[in-house]
Amino acid sequence: MREHSMRRGKRKFDDDDSTFLKRGGPGPQLKEDPDLPDEGDRWSTWDGALQGPEPRPDWVRTEHGAVDTELGMVKTGKEADVFLVRRYLPATGQFSMLAAKRYRDGDHRLFHRDAGYLEGRRVRRSREMRAMTNRTSFGKEMIAGQWSAAEFGALSHLWQLGRESGLIRVPYPVQLIGTELLIEFIGDWETGEAAPRLAQVRAGQDELEDLWRQMVDALSILARAQVAHGDLSPYNTLVHEGRLVLIDLPQIIDVITNPQGADFLARDVKNVAAWFTSRGVDTKTDSVIERLLYEAGLL
Repeated sequence: MREHSMRRGKRKFDDDDSTFLKRGGPGPQLKEDPDLPDEGDRWSTWDGALQGPEPRPDWVRTEHGAVDTELGMVKTGKEADVFLVRRYLPATGQFSMLAAKRYRDGDHRLFHRDAGYLEGRRVRRSREMRAMTNRTSFGKEMIAGQWSAAEFGALSHLWQLGRESGLIRVPYPVQLIGTELLIEFIGDWETGEAAPRLAQVRAGQDELEDLWRQMVDALSILARAQVAHGDLSPYNTLVHEGRLVLIDLPQIIDVITNPQGADFLARDVKNVAAWFTSRGVDTKTDSVIERLLYEAGLL
């Protein structure tokens, strides 16, 4: 059991160019609810949410008596804001640290990347598809829902693949409720400090080459699953305890149904390979792209 202790530390997260905000935790979000817990901001929302894949890690708090405390905003981005949340069981002192990614509604989100990423995604009703295509208010809400659901689905699938293969790591997706996605916080649970992004890592040559091997393994798992990250870079990849962790996956691409699938796959490779190449790693970028296209069934 982890000690229930927290001190504020510097925390950063991924996503687009954004400003790190360090704020105090807000007041309870459910003040109108007469059944608030004695401590924390709200009761756990686990019971009413779409829940992560099984077998679940033993740190996932599923108890009805757990409470959520928001510790402040970690990051603001173009599509979503990320908050640090502690889910705590007062009866035992057990807790987990979660990153709450809250997608913005249609009036506030910037749909700067939707067109290419949404190709190949379809909804059943033609009215909904037209609304999404025309970017009506209703359509933007539909797209926001697709982003959060797509990320939850991608994390669930890739977490299972990582559990089976050991070759790819993503945060465990704890739950999805509406457009709020709660995922495993990757970092120091005692201090609340996130693991560094790959772009922040200062490593020797041997470690860099090992990290590149891990990246190629992860990309290979994605290719065999016939998907591409879609926005992979050293800024949305974390390094935790020597392991690469892929994050920020709402725009995951089905490389078969998306007509630009091969281009997205190749762009992911080039984005991360350029960073490693600039640090003296022989990435053999073209060979890696050719191999991944073959593994994805695109050659």
